Amino acid sequence: MTGGLVRILAYLLVVTLPVWLTTWLGEEAEGIVSDLGRNFALIGFMILALQFLLAARVKWVERAFGFDILIRFHKQIALTAAAFLVLHPILLALGGQGWYLLIGLDLPWYIWIGKAALILVLATVLVGMYQGKLGLKFETWRLGHDLLAPTVLLLIFIHSWYTGDDLELLPMQVLWVVLLILALSLFVHHRFLRPKRLRQHPFRVQEVRREIEDVWTVTLVPPEGRTIGDYLPGQFHFLTFFRDPALPVEEHHWTISSSPTQKESISSTIKAVGDFTSSIGKTKEGDTAAVHGPFGRFSYLLHPGERDIVFLAGGIGITPLMSMLRHMRDTRDTRKVTLLYANRREEQIIFRQELEAIAAGDHPKLQLIHVLSQPDDDWNGDTGHLNGDMIDKYCGQDLSGRSFYICGPTRMAELLITNLRARNVPDGSIRREIFSFLD
Repeated sequence: MTGGLVRILAYLLVVTLPVWLTTWLGEEAEGIVSDLGRNFALIGFMILALQFLLAARVKWVERAFGFDILIRFHKQIALTAAAFLVLHPILLALGGQGWYLLIGLDLPWYIWIGKAALILVLATVLVGMYQGKLGLKFETWRLGHDLLAPTVLLLIFIHSWYTGDDLELLPMQVLWVVLLILALSLFVHHRFLRPKRLRQHPFRVQEVRREIEDVWTVTLVPPEGRTIGDYLPGQFHFLTFFRDPALPVEEHHWTISSSPTQKESISSTIKAVGDFTSSIGKTKEGDTAAVHGPFGRFSYLLHPGERDIVFLAGGIGITPLMSMLRHMRDTRDTRKVTLLYANRREEQIIFRQELEAIAAGDHPKLQLIHVLSQPDDDWNGDTGHLNGDMIDKYCGQDLSGRSFYICGPTRMAELLITNLRARNVPDGSIRREIFSFLD
């Protein structure tokens, strides 16, 4: 918590630094409306520059929050930056520079640079918000985003450098140049240098095992002379597979389903749900993969005081919870765990035999409940959907002292959180994993 607060305060300080510099060192105020418009632009540039830091998977930044939370903040703060940049010329016009600034054609070239940057900012934000509805594949969106983001930052830098008096101050010039160099350096490292380095030392596919009809576990071993790095059960990593030339080469994030106690290899269990993952079953032993991670904070090891845990899983959402259960088994942990695992049909239950074997032992003390929404006639277990009533049935009315870990489809997870809050479970006892960064 302390580490996260330090990072938040540092972020706020850096984002607002140009406002403090121009207030202390700049000329007298031109009027509250004009000053507000100018400050919005300064803060907007700082937010956009720091976006490259938030997205670059820098461990010091990510460690306190988890990359999934960080990337959602990255998305939401982009809306704030866009709003500030849109308001910037409007407030300047209202503050005395006139509406010709907005609608005039005979304007200096650097004003047109600013207008172009603003249009591209809005395009970047809107496409990011509606990527799914526009039918854009993730890799197509990502390529466009990678082209637009540095272009926008460079255009805004040029516009601000030649406009107004703020950038006549030496401290502001230094800050602007440093931020631009930092942002572009992070971009080049994140998108080009690090992937190249990881590709030069790839992991090797040791096994591709079919779990159920459309779910595969891919086991990787490190290159010779290297070992599996430390990770927490429940974390995820980024994988880029290098396979048959006819198969796509894309980077995707998947949960690590193996236990950290397994030092010889590392596994991810992957469901075929998209264009790329539909080809995962074509991965072969001997193929290679670049591995980058681990990331995330969805792990019981980060909360060592919890002794009575409830896992709520839906479909492929079992994977981070399976990693935790395997780790508890391997470390002979005796804490109490209740797993409510929802699927449509019996044949879709992933890891069924292994889960039953863990439940039959004492490490952990696992109560295993399967819930099917579309069972066959011979199913004797629970039916319906995973909801508050199911929690009441197996956890009782008094939920105090229990911690809840939720991973599954978005609608299911949101409903369960609502049900838990209605039963007076504090937010601090509810932990949720979200698979998609674009939700």
